[in-house]
Amino acid sequence: MTTEATLPTTSASPTARQVWTRARGIALALVVLVAGAVAIAVIRSDARHGELDPRSADPGGSRAVAELLADRGVDTRVVTTLDEAAAATGPDTTLLVAVPDLLTHGQQTRLHAAFAGSDGRTVLVAPGSASVERLAPGVTADPATSLDPALSPDCALPAARRAGTAETGGVRYTTTHLDADECYPSERLATLLRVPADRGDGDTVVLGAPDILLNDRLDEQGNASLALQLLGSRPHLVWYLPSLSDTSATGTDDERGFFDLLPSGWLWGTLQLFIAAALAALWRARRLGPLVPERLPVAIRASETAEGRARLYRKADARDRAADALRSTTRTRLAPLVGVPVTQAHSPEALLPALSTRLHGDGQDPHTLLFGAPPSDDAALIALADRLDALEREVRRP
Repeated sequence: MTTEATLPTTSASPTARQVWTRARGIALALVVLVAGAVAIAVIRSDARHGELDPRSADPGGSRAVAELLADRGVDTRVVTTLDEAAAATGPDTTLLVAVPDLLTHGQQTRLHAAFAGSDGRTVLVAPGSASVERLAPGVTADPATSLDPALSPDCALPAARRAGTAETGGVRYTTTHLDADECYPSERLATLLRVPADRGDGDTVVLGAPDILLNDRLDEQGNASLALQLLGSRPHLVWYLPSLSDTSATGTDDERGFFDLLPSGWLWGTLQLFIAAALAALWRARRLGPLVPERLPVAIRASETAEGRARLYRKADARDRAADALRSTTRTRLAPLVGVPVTQAHSPEALLPALSTRLHGDGQDPHTLLFGAPPSDDAALIALADRLDALEREVRRP
């Protein structure tokens, strides 16, 4: 008496331990990154109190220039709302807009309307292409910035000529105003513009970089001289620090979507990354070829293979495929028995006439059995398999 050993079953699904072993390196790296980011944020949270803030003594603040102006009799007042900035404009006031790009389109239009006819001076610190066109019509920002921070004045503006070389290198501008002073050029484009008002004594100064106003840069080159002359021409200085909490930015005309807040360079960069990823996918793609038989390391009984395929058919509810497999195999075995070539075994015109001569008329319809419709349920599939076996036994009967 022989016994067959039961082959152990192996699951292809990874266990929880295997998943943790594979993912623990990535998880540890993420934890380290998050911890590092939190540590840096905590360390630097007290280091910078206000970029371009005249009350801040930090390296990026502007308290030094405010104190120098105070020594010369110029009082500095900080405002954070558009209403305060618009109300403070006047012929004896210099309005400095620290970060014009933070203003919405509607705020920029309202601010320009407020200072356009005030006969005062307005200083715009490094406005971008969108904001400078609204705050200083006729002025356009070039997409390419200056690579050299320290530049020579090369213009007739008295303040620039007295200051000499200064660190104005940043955004570069062009203008259609023929009477504008174009100073500190970088590759023939100005990094400082003074545009006189159409009427009165007011003017608008467009500054390409904030370096001349920063505490840690004020003593470099002619930065201090240029800053004091630009901001000290009137007895009052209003320092406008745009705030995201300003209620004037909540108007329906100023609502901007997520993509409106992203710089254009990020959008172009993302598009290029998508194109590069698509090209890499095409380059690394592999076309699927025909199936290649593989020798298994162990012998598997045919019954196990048939049972495994049957379970797959049942799981997929593929009774039609199972019935086609049963009928095709039966036709292939019956064809040599009735004298039909195997190549014509699946042709009803060739197989059925030869098969009818071997049947004894027991009521089975060979056409329905071998070429009929797929069964409607599992019971019908089992019945079809039994009838096909019976048909083959009848044909083999001498």
